[in-house]
Amino acid sequence: MTKIGKWSGYSILGLVVVLALLGCAGGAINWNQEPPYALVHSWGEKGSGPGQLSDPTGIAVTDTEVFVSDARNGRIQVFDHEGQFKRAFGTSGDGFGELGRPMNLTIHGDMLYVPEYMNDRIQVFSLAGDPLETIGGPGERPGQFDAPGGVAVAGNGDLFVTDFYNQRVQHLRADGSFVRQWGTTGETGRGAGEFTYPTDVALAGDGTLYVADGYGNRVQAFDTGGGFLHKWGGPFALGLYGPFKGWFTTATSIAVGPEGNVFVADFYNDRIQKFAADGDYLTAFGSKPQTPGHTAMAVAIGSDGTVWSVNFADNRVEKWEPVK
Repeated sequence: MTKIGKWSGYSILGLVVVLALLGCAGGAINWNQEPPYALVHSWGEKGSGPGQLSDPTGIAVTDTEVFVSDARNGRIQVFDHEGQFKRAFGTSGDGFGELGRPMNLTIHGDMLYVPEYMNDRIQVFSLAGDPLETIGGPGERPGQFDAPGGVAVAGNGDLFVTDFYNQRVQHLRADGSFVRQWGTTGETGRGAGEFTYPTDVALAGDGTLYVADGYGNRVQAFDTGGGFLHKWGGPFALGLYGPFKGWFTTATSIAVGPEGNVFVADFYNDRIQKFAADGDYLTAFGSKPQTPGHTAMAVAIGSDGTVWSVNFADNRVEKWEPVK
């Protein structure tokens, strides 16, 4: 994944002022954070065989299985919680059941929703791997996508999709019909409800919609009726990136835990950050790469609060638990 660019236009004086405000903006400083999480298990290596991965980009879990987007191999691989390979489905291509760079995964009910970066669509599979339907297609019109990165599914089957190059989040019915969108098609922005290459989306139990505004280096929260609630990430969540607490340098994945906490994969900082629902920083943890590249590409949370992630650089699945 290539970093698109750096924000410019901040004067040195302006930057100094911004840094001076960190203690009261964007959750950047919080001395009452929780303990970090510990890496308790991992598996995977680069390759194309069963259990091997090539640029993993998404993860989703059930109480017994782990589903991983094996992007360059054009497939989904399924493991048990101990890392034993169980099955794989999808092959590279653009036909029904084939995958073109699968991204962040979502499980809703007994179905797996797979956004395809290259094929500009969402494919829906059974958990066994049977292709069921496709939603969307390439374009800028409502209901079309240009590199969708993540999808959230409401209780009624409605879809919320991050539309990466179209700079928007779309709300669709289960059949793909358009309801509304956040953001202006094709236009980046740093204001509330504007996006700079959004990557993923997650729904909380109370209906709050959290959006990982990828190269905007922040999280934005909305109600599902379209109303903006709040945002965080760096000073005033204006897009400035960095390694500090509560800041991001490309947010690539987002998930909500069973207690309502929000977990964000902070890719270029090689970490996962955990926040309260209102954006208060709680803790961070992650793996440093053993090979060139960066690690924290995607995150999912089990029903017991266990954190699962994919390590992009080292082609691994990682399991994290709170330090006791």
